[in-house]
Amino acid sequence: MTDSPATDRAVSERFDLARRLRVLTGVDESLLARVGYERNRYTALGGVVLGTSVIAAFSMWNFATEALGRASFLAVIPTVIWMLFILNLDRWLVTPQPNTRRRVGPLLLRLMIALVLGAVVAEPLVLRIFATAVEERIADERNGDLDRLRGNLLRCNPVPSATDVSSPAGCGRYVLSFGATPGGQSDELSSLRSESAALQKRVDRDNDKLEGIDTEVRNECRHLIRIASTGFYQRTSECLRLRAKAKDYRSTHRTDENERRLAAMHGRMAKMEGKLTASRGTFLQARAEGIKQRVAKERAKQKEIGVLERMGALDGLASGNAVLFAGIWLVRALFVLLDALPVLVKFLSGESAYDRMLTSESNSAVKIHSEQVRLTERRAMADIEIAQEAIEQEVRRSRAESEAAHRELVAAVNIRLRKAVNGLEEELRRTSGV
Repeated sequence: MTDSPATDRAVSERFDLARRLRVLTGVDESLLARVGYERNRYTALGGVVLGTSVIAAFSMWNFATEALGRASFLAVIPTVIWMLFILNLDRWLVTPQPNTRRRVGPLLLRLMIALVLGAVVAEPLVLRIFATAVEERIADERNGDLDRLRGNLLRCNPVPSATDVSSPAGCGRYVLSFGATPGGQSDELSSLRSESAALQKRVDRDNDKLEGIDTEVRNECRHLIRIASTGFYQRTSECLRLRAKAKDYRSTHRTDENERRLAAMHGRMAKMEGKLTASRGTFLQARAEGIKQRVAKERAKQKEIGVLERMGALDGLASGNAVLFAGIWLVRALFVLLDALPVLVKFLSGESAYDRMLTSESNSAVKIHSEQVRLTERRAMADIEIAQEAIEQEVRRSRAESEAAHRELVAAVNIRLRKAVNGLEEELRRTSGV
C-alpha cells in the first residue's frame, strides 16, 4: 500500500527546515507560494530571528549564572523563557504588515523596541567578555576595602595609656569592645613613676649634700692630734662636729628611709610593668582577634560577585582607559545591532512583492468585509421593514374586523328594537279593538 501524494507532501512539509524557519517570520505560505522566488529571503530572515534568540538565551544564561553565583539547572528556566520571549517578540517585529510604507510610527516603535532589547541583551555578554579584568578589579577593590577597614580598626582601637581615652574622629563604627584594658594600670604606673621621680630627685639632692659632708668628715678626720697628758692620738673637735652634722643630716632628712622607700617603689614599678606588659599583650591579642572577626565578617559579605558590582567595575575600568572604553562600547554596539538585526533587515530591505500582495489582499479583504457588512445590514433592514409591514397589515386587519363586528352588533340591536316595537304596537291594537 503506497502513500498518497497529499500525505507525502504533508510529511515533507513537516520536516522542511526552511519552512520552519519561515514560520519565525510570520509569512503566509499559501500567499508566498505565488512569489516562490522570495522564499529564500524569508528563510534567511527566519535564521536571523532564530540567531538573535539564541544570542539572547546565551546572554540570559550568563546573567542567571552570575546572579546565582554558579552554574545551576535553575538558570535553564529563565534562559528558556527569555529565549522564547525574544523569539516571539522578534517574530512579531518582522511579521509582514500591510501598508507598511504608509505607517512610519509603528516602524519607529519597532526599531526602538529592538534597540532597547539589544542593549539589555548586550550587557551580560559584554560582562562575560571582560570578565577577567572585571573580576581582577573587584578583587582589588575588595582587598582595598578590607585593608582600609583593618587600618581604621587599628587606628580607632589603640593601646590605651589612661582610663579615660576619647576615640579618634570618625571612629563611630570602628570602635571594638573589650572586657578589660591596661588603662587603669597605666594610670597607676604613671602616678608611681611621678612619685618615684620626685623622690629620686630628693634622694639625689640629699645624697649629694651628704656626700659633701662625708667628704669634709673624711678630710678632717684624717688628721689626728696628740694629747700631751696621755700621749694618745685622738680626732679633732672639728671631725667630731662634722660627724655629728652628718648624723644629724641623715636623721633630719631621713635619707635611709627615703632610699628604702625608693627601692620599694622601684620594686612595685617593676611588678606593675610586668603586669602592664602582660595586660598589653592580652589587649593586643584581643584586639587582633576582634579585628580578625570584623574583617572575616566583612569578607563574608563579599560572597559572589553580583551583576551590579560587575557593571560598576566595568564602568570603573572604562573611565580610566580610553582604549578599553572604546572597546567596551564597540562590543555593546555590536550586540545591540545583532539583536536589532531582524528588524533592520526587514524594514531596510524595502517593500517586496509579497508585501505588495499582502497589502492588496488585505485591502481587498477589507473591502469585501465592508460590502458583506453592508449586505448584511441591508438584509437586516429589509427583514425589519417586512416585519414592520406585516405588523401594520395585521393591525389594519384587526381594526377592520373590529369595526365589522361593531356594525353587526349595532344592526342586531336595531333589529331587536324594531321587533320589540312592532310587537308592542300589535299588542296595543288588540287591546284597543276589544
